[in-house]
Amino acid sequence: MGDAHAFLIYHTVILSHMIVSVSRSSISGTVCAPPSKSYTHRAVLITALSDSGRVHRPLISADTKATISACEAFGADVSLHGDSLEIQGVSGTPRTPENVIDVLNSGTTLRFMAAVAALTDGAVLTGDSSIRSRPNGPLLKALNDLGAEAFSIRGNDRAPLVVRGRIRGGSTSLDGSVSSQFLSALLIACPLSSGDTTISIKGELKSRPYAEITLDILREAGAEIHVDGNLFRMCGGQRYRLQEYTVPGDFSSASYPLAAAALAGSATVKGLFPSRQGDSAIVAILREMGADISWDRERGEVAVSEADLKGTEIDASLTPDLVPTLAVLGAVAEGHTVIKNAEHVRHKETDRIHAMAVELKKMGADIRERPDGLEIAGGELHGADLHGYHDHRIVMALTLAGIVAGDTRIDTAESVDVSYPGFFEDMRRLGANLSISP
Repeated sequence: MGDAHAFLIYHTVILSHMIVSVSRSSISGTVCAPPSKSYTHRAVLITALSDSGRVHRPLISADTKATISACEAFGADVSLHGDSLEIQGVSGTPRTPENVIDVLNSGTTLRFMAAVAALTDGAVLTGDSSIRSRPNGPLLKALNDLGAEAFSIRGNDRAPLVVRGRIRGGSTSLDGSVSSQFLSALLIACPLSSGDTTISIKGELKSRPYAEITLDILREAGAEIHVDGNLFRMCGGQRYRLQEYTVPGDFSSASYPLAAAALAGSATVKGLFPSRQGDSAIVAILREMGADISWDRERGEVAVSEADLKGTEIDASLTPDLVPTLAVLGAVAEGHTVIKNAEHVRHKETDRIHAMAVELKKMGADIRERPDGLEIAGGELHGADLHGYHDHRIVMALTLAGIVAGDTRIDTAESVDVSYPGFFEDMRRLGANLSISP
């Protein structure tokens, strides 16, 4: 893993404790969408739980590096060769880690690896201050229901987490209102347990497209999982065989250059083919708001040009990662924009609903928090000094606001490394006038 590790250290060093300064800009040109973070997490882990395989065109970022390191802690051997990860897996029997697993800032890694730990004699998992504030109660309850002993050291359902013993199968239910990552974690681990498992979802499963991504990759690996609405059934004793997997382009990351073009010019983003990604909804949302946008699905190219955007009502239950970008679009669109069914966005790296309301108000936006989202009256933005909350999506969304407003500075710019290490380079390539400094 030396090459990928060196790559990540390089980006961490050059971007540590940085401020991005953004001037009013005109956007034009073409960029390639980075590989999907969500697909990379799942493909790497499921390949690591198989005998061996290759993951082509993975995203190498801080979050996915956390998953790679955790897979190695469970006994896999991962190495980067060109544009592919070669993985010698654990054949369905991960080893008990020798040390605490530090997931850094990756909630996906924490939840997935807590479930994998329940296939071993146990593990301790922790992460940074943001990770230690994020809830995991539904997953801990489910692991206990299925035969493991799983608990929070502080007794508050938050990391550090301890998982002891092994899941044996059985039945459990999950509250679907917080995160689909709990379900994805169980879908990955339970087919490798000794017994059959039934999982039922209570209420609406937020971010369901992410669970569908998990199911797609598991089925490609040969897993048999039966789905009937909010009921998931799987036999124990299965084996995974994910030998080759190519990661698609990431619509979550692509939403930033696409939105930048809709706000201030034109651009084409390549590498965006149809997939299960809920955030592909950005294409329809931009079209509904009035942007001139087209998607050539066969070529995997989305082209968008600036237009007078109109406010709209957006249900974000399936697209939580778009909320910061949508808030910026709403802040400059004519009329009112309502973002609803996004209460689960409050449980991300930071409370993204509150963060966007606070920071856009600094820029003069007429924006109001509601329990499940935001109400925004569009208008003009002015430059300001903004806080990025050490949250990659907040920093990238506020960069879009800076492109429109000018004279904007955003701290914790280094956090873009979590999902889109090349973000600032791509935005410069499209004409964004920005600089990065300590």
